[in-house]
Amino acid sequence: MPELFLQPAQPAPIDYRPPPDEGLDVVFVDEDLVVVVKPAGLLSVPGRGEARADCLAARVQRRWPDALIVHRLDMATSGLLVLGRGADMQRALSVAFADRRVDKRYEAWVQGLVVAQEGVVDLPLITDWPRRPRQRVCFEHGKPSLTRYRVLERDPLSGPVGRTRVSLEPVTGRSHQLRVHLLALGHPILGDELYGPESAPTQRMMLHAAELSLPHPRSGERLHLLSAVPF
Repeated sequence: MPELFLQPAQPAPIDYRPPPDEGLDVVFVDEDLVVVVKPAGLLSVPGRGEARADCLAARVQRRWPDALIVHRLDMATSGLLVLGRGADMQRALSVAFADRRVDKRYEAWVQGLVVAQEGVVDLPLITDWPRRPRQRVCFEHGKPSLTRYRVLERDPLSGPVGRTRVSLEPVTGRSHQLRVHLLALGHPILGDELYGPESAPTQRMMLHAAELSLPHPRSGERLHLLSAVPF
């Protein structure tokens, strides 16, 4: 009987790509759309360069290749994000967002104690070109921007000036709208590296997209989606 010479087992190649569902917190999925929770610190869509290729859209597409991004959240913001499955569904959802048939609610911790129990911030915004990606209030050239806010909790013992948890409803959807409007109100969002107070550092920006109400792109049925606030 001939001798058998066994080759030593070769280690399996390491695949550094995340598995299809890594980091995905799926709130709703059907044949027309996917709604997931984006964690803070992850891009919504790819950035420039290979180092910024990882994003929520890419992770979702590894599981549902036809999923296309409908709207975005800032990298530092967490919360609900919608993708349409196929170009037609993406287009229908995008139109719903543009026509303001999508209701959005965020929660945030902001610096200081907000005096009014609720209110409206109606300040036009424009890109601050010398300091991009920052935005700023500009009454001459800014685009109309409207945010409703409501106090949920006041914490006077946190830090030298306290903090306030607020519920935020952006009527318009300008870039950095909530962040700039709260800064203009005198209560920047805690942990905001662009607009927030340096005296109150936190591990992340305290802003989360907690609720979405939108029409289903095929049936028109109203969907009400929730994500627990992680702070």
